Amino acid sequence: MKFGVVIFPGSNCDRDMLDALQYDLNQEVVPLWHKSEDISSFTTEDCIVLPGGFSYGDYLRCGAIARFSPVMKQVIAFANDGGKVYGVCNGFQILCESGLLPGALLRNERQQYICKNIYIKPGGFYREQLLEDAGRFQEVYKIPIAHGEGRYYADPETLAQLKANGQIIFRYCDEAGNETPESNPNGATDHIAGISNAQRNVFGMMPHPERACSAVLGNEDGKKILTSLLMAGQLVS
Repeated sequence: MKFGVVIFPGSNCDRDMLDALQYDLNQEVVPLWHKSEDISSFTTEDCIVLPGGFSYGDYLRCGAIARFSPVMKQVIAFANDGGKVYGVCNGFQILCESGLLPGALLRNERQQYICKNIYIKPGGFYREQLLEDAGRFQEVYKIPIAHGEGRYYADPETLAQLKANGQIIFRYCDEAGNETPESNPNGATDHIAGISNAQRNVFGMMPHPERACSAVLGNEDGKKILTSLLMAGQLVS
């Protein structure tokens, strides 16, 4: 499996993602500049990653300009053909702006930038097909967040579809797995921290698992997340 990590002007987590995939997960990784209009070397068995950061300075809305970057036309076609696409933080915002994922990321509830460790727990197909099949039922991960516009929102109809289709793959919680107001750092709808599309080949999350992949950093929960996704039919069931 090969990963392509897209680098936009303003990306600042691309190196974190490149290093985590290459050195912590031992995967083949290729950096992709945002002006690239050819990703034909990637097959539907591979994965394109949109990393975190402040693409194009986050002008207008987070991810709104990056959605029109030359490479995104190819990424959208790649996803529509069944290729795997994964967005983290700003990458999640870009996926929502591009229509590859439903809903939107709004300003944090208290209008403040948040940078700290939080806890998330798996749900939807991630829990059912990745963890329960392996006999791992109560996983809770400590993962860093760093965002000012991470409050996931979806209208009631979309939210109902996400729940019915098992597309809500991560929710904010406390260390014991409880969903409380205090454990929802940005006020996200239904504590949502990450979702997938209905076809389960595109997904995004606000927390940064690539920042929690090394024992040197004192946290390998992010490595557990990325490894579990790799084991599940290369990001999908």
